[in-house]
Amino acid sequence: MDQMKPCPANSCPQTPLTFLERAATVYGDSPSVVYKTTTHTWSQTHRRCLQLASSIAALGIQRGHVVSVVAPNTPAMYELHFAVPMSGAVLNTVNTRLDSQTISVLLRHAQSKLVFVDYHFRALVLEALSIYPPNIQHPKLVLIMDDVVSDSIPSSSTVSDYEGLVKTGDPEFKWIRPLNEWDPITLNYTSGTTSSPKGVVHSHRAIFVMTLDSLIDWSVPKHPIYLWTLPMFHSNGWCFTWGMAAVGGANVCLRKVDPPAVYSAIQRNHVTHMCGAPVILNMLSNFPSAVPLRNPVHFLTGGAPPPAAVLLRTESLGFVVSHGYGLTEVSGVVVSCSWKPEWNLLPAAERARLKARQGVRTVGLTEVDILDPVSGLSVKRDGSTLGDIVMRGGSLMLGYLKNPEATAKCMRENGWFYTGDVGVMHPDGYLEIKDRSKDIIITGGENVSSVEVESVLYSHPSVNEAAVVARPDEFWGETPCAFVNLKVGIDRKPTEKEVIEFCRAKLPHYMVPRTVVFREELPKTSTGKIQKTVLRDNAKAMGSLVAASRL
Repeated sequence: MDQMKPCPANSCPQTPLTFLERAATVYGDSPSVVYKTTTHTWSQTHRRCLQLASSIAALGIQRGHVVSVVAPNTPAMYELHFAVPMSGAVLNTVNTRLDSQTISVLLRHAQSKLVFVDYHFRALVLEALSIYPPNIQHPKLVLIMDDVVSDSIPSSSTVSDYEGLVKTGDPEFKWIRPLNEWDPITLNYTSGTTSSPKGVVHSHRAIFVMTLDSLIDWSVPKHPIYLWTLPMFHSNGWCFTWGMAAVGGANVCLRKVDPPAVYSAIQRNHVTHMCGAPVILNMLSNFPSAVPLRNPVHFLTGGAPPPAAVLLRTESLGFVVSHGYGLTEVSGVVVSCSWKPEWNLLPAAERARLKARQGVRTVGLTEVDILDPVSGLSVKRDGSTLGDIVMRGGSLMLGYLKNPEATAKCMRENGWFYTGDVGVMHPDGYLEIKDRSKDIIITGGENVSSVEVESVLYSHPSVNEAAVVARPDEFWGETPCAFVNLKVGIDRKPTEKEVIEFCRAKLPHYMVPRTVVFREELPKTSTGKIQKTVLRDNAKAMGSLVAASRL
């Protein structure tokens, strides 16, 4: 047997793009994309993606070039998940909640050659491009008009409109397959940072593995009706963009997520599956006009575990909630609560406690463990001993773009990927996150770097010291809470509102502190380091906020 070697027939590169070809054959007449009054079939989507891919290539986009997309959950955003890599390019979906300065930094870091932009975000992208240094070439723009007719003439940097590229493309285009399954397919940024962007690069192989793994772990059947309440720019919709093609699902697209639109879409389209951050569950469960669903809807959530009260309310409405854990670096959920039937007999509070745990690795992940940070050995399975959460498997990223130091820091020589999260392992082998080693705050599914918010606070003329931690929030899960020490001798002390407005002018809105606490002195260690653990406890003791919806 040792004489048997790989050959072209048995070692062709694995890629999720082949799911679309199969969907066109098997599910050709089934609905693929549903949006407002428009419904496409899988054969139509396959044809449109081929035409679009050929037009992208005709614009001079070559293998390995980065093509960015700034758009909400619309049919164009879905189609570009296939069309961009089918042209040989690398897909970069941009968080639409970022400000122009951050988007400018990310586009430059990615060296994006082409940007597809939804008409609602055209001004944002044009402002981002205006910040470019004069010696850097601007990417070409393609405007996604949706169903809006614009009377204005597109700017000179706009090469075409989206539908124009689709119509003029070649439906017989021989799409550009990866030369190697390790070739990059996506580039996603972990957070909106202007200091040191961390662009996660994933291979065709990793996305292929992650897509199938997600379908298996969530037990997604054929012909699901999937409602897009999770932004497709978030880790490419946890790979369900490609996954829906694998199972012939119908992608119900929503430009904006709010309770009336979600409930209307569920009833009108007979939705069976949806994903989102816990904030979406909270939004749906607190909607005054919510009534029990006619049929169960499976809801996969990630990020901070949903509070027990939210779980009970949503499940009483007919949602079947599953909770998981993942990162941009693995492009989806790789640790899930893996519910056992016998747990259904337990009291409601105990069920909620078990469901809030992150769980066990999915079948596609090779291994997950919690290691002692000093010895590097596995911690005790006692549910209380803290350690670093690590993992290894085929769905991991290739690394961070142009950042070998950060790549080496998390993907270490001992063969483990260090997530940066801290957790415990329970006696039954189920993992639970307890803290975040880098003080990342997760608000409504968005990661907020406390360091970046602190840097803005420190730029305030009256601020002497600042520390940002998470404060519990009934709506967003948690929000940034700033503890501030003011300079001595200032003429006038700023108010909480003024500090918040100062941050709002310099940061994306989801990163802005919702609470500012003024202290004469911040707690410090013997070495002079601010004790965030103490401040975190203070923030928790302050109680939970009830925030108005800003989605």
